[in-house]
Amino acid sequence: MRYNIVQIFQGQVLDDQQNLTLWDVCSLCGLSPTTVLELVNEGIIDPSGERIHAWRFSHSTVDRIRCAQRLQNDLKVNLAGAALALQLLDRIEELQSEL
Repeated sequence: MRYNIVQIFQGQVLDDQQNLTLWDVCSLCGLSPTTVLELVNEGIIDPSGERIHAWRFSHSTVDRIRCAQRLQNDLKVNLAGAALALQLLDRIEELQSEL
């Protein structure tokens, strides 16, 4: 007897026109608000808005957080190391776009 293996992927479609709230980011990345605050304090992500309840994040924030999580999980770097690595990756991208 022959069996077919089916992989099921789950995801969310993000609307580029709508910014994410703190709660959206927490839900999408599986993080607590305290952890998101730590990411903001390290400079890994940068919200718009002055108060924490008014913070709004771009959709690229989710990718940036996930990259920081991979750096921490795979390479065992701390949060400051992840921030530095992301800054260097941003700089490399800037330099490549200049070429």
